[in-house]
Amino acid sequence: MSRRLLAVALVLALSGAVACAAGDSSKAGDGVGHAALTIYHSDNDALFSGDAQGALDAGRAVVHEQRGIDVQAGRHMLRIGGLPASVEPEAVMVNFGTGVDVLGRRIVLARGSADSALAGHVGERVSVAGSNGQTLAEGELLAADSNGLTVRNVNGNVIVVHDYATVSLPPNAVGGGGSVLLDVDAKSSGTREAKLTYSTAGIGWRAAYDVVLANGSACRMHFDPQASIANRSGRDYDAATIKLVAGQPNFSGQPPRMYMAKAVAAEAAPPMPQQRTLGDYRSFTLPGAVDLPDGTVTLTPLYAASDLSCTRQYLLEAGNAWQPPKPILDTNYNDDSYQDRAIASMLLFAAPAALPAGTLRTTTLDQDGASELLGQGDIPDTPKGQQATVTLGESFDLRASRERTAFSVDKSSRTMDEAFRITLTNGGDTARTVTVREHPSRWRVWKLVSSSVKPDKQSPDTLEFSLEVPANGKTTLDYRVQYAWAPKDE
Repeated sequence: MSRRLLAVALVLALSGAVACAAGDSSKAGDGVGHAALTIYHSDNDALFSGDAQGALDAGRAVVHEQRGIDVQAGRHMLRIGGLPASVEPEAVMVNFGTGVDVLGRRIVLARGSADSALAGHVGERVSVAGSNGQTLAEGELLAADSNGLTVRNVNGNVIVVHDYATVSLPPNAVGGGGSVLLDVDAKSSGTREAKLTYSTAGIGWRAAYDVVLANGSACRMHFDPQASIANRSGRDYDAATIKLVAGQPNFSGQPPRMYMAKAVAAEAAPPMPQQRTLGDYRSFTLPGAVDLPDGTVTLTPLYAASDLSCTRQYLLEAGNAWQPPKPILDTNYNDDSYQDRAIASMLLFAAPAALPAGTLRTTTLDQDGASELLGQGDIPDTPKGQQATVTLGESFDLRASRERTAFSVDKSSRTMDEAFRITLTNGGDTARTVTVREHPSRWRVWKLVSSSVKPDKQSPDTLEFSLEVPANGKTTLDYRVQYAWAPKDE
């Protein structure tokens, strides 16, 4: 049996099984009411990239919808469509309240990315037209996948359409890639309000911070925090209430428990998102209703913009904070010599509020008045008042050279000495202060024997110096450390 015929056979078998269930098969009238989304933080770049196409298995959101559903008295089958293509099947719940009992449910997943949106309308009456406007098929949609569209017309004939231009859907239809089949028992017929709750991938958010640095010698910046919300779920959400959760919950491949996301009560819209504590995390409830069309990234204010003090830092770092299990006597170890190395350009500031993880983009005004990009970098979750540090790039004018000037080992006294020279050059017209961070790591016991510049900081694994580099000039740092160890350490 060919793939096409097999697909049609499976559709006919499924529709026959539904019709033979207790009661009559019925398509619910998917009248969508209010939707509330709790969206979790995501670091997945594909969600926010224009290169990504279709629904993505990244990000996480819990969705609460109200649907007006037509039910019949007695036991029968209902189909509710409009589920996103990336829905978590085990996290779909439907509650009608009193008068309608849900005896069983089956989740029909999207089949085929090209027609995943149409797959959510299986069971509805559709009209399929070609490029010339001629009607190719009209009737109940049985399948929408990579094999095309399968439609059963009013005469009961099954038609498979491969090449089509448009598909007309019922009024108030909800687009989506999947649906839920419900075995229900209703006390009476009529339209009932159903509460539909599910978890889905394809939706996520992260912070987007816009910073404009003021010109002048003092570091001042205009700080504009935004929330960037991506929807790649395969489903539109119109006029939704949005709650953003900041933090890193451990989902472990499973959907979040439903008690983590509660429906948002209607209230007067504040000018800015309302921030609250949610367990170990932070939540931001956006004011007013927000549209989240599929395949879009929506930006909305996270905090009011403000002007802040900041610090520009130029950092040169060698090695890392590592301590070996025994003294390292190898001459070639840690000989990190280099010439003409670029120096990192950093931006530091105190977080004016709890800052969720995201991307910070820094610009400044050029002499012609144009806003030009200085660089951008990631910022982690940062509590209020703590220092945020972002690497913007590498300074064009600052360069560094490093050479080891001495090394000796005295095994009898169990000591060794090591010395370095670091030369900084500045080709710009403005003097710069460069932070030089070194990590003595041959052994955990050491002392600074001498240095041409007094260190600002000294810890068991770090030496840090601040060096003033004049405009169009250079500065040199020489320092020596001595390691010592005991016989038991060898």
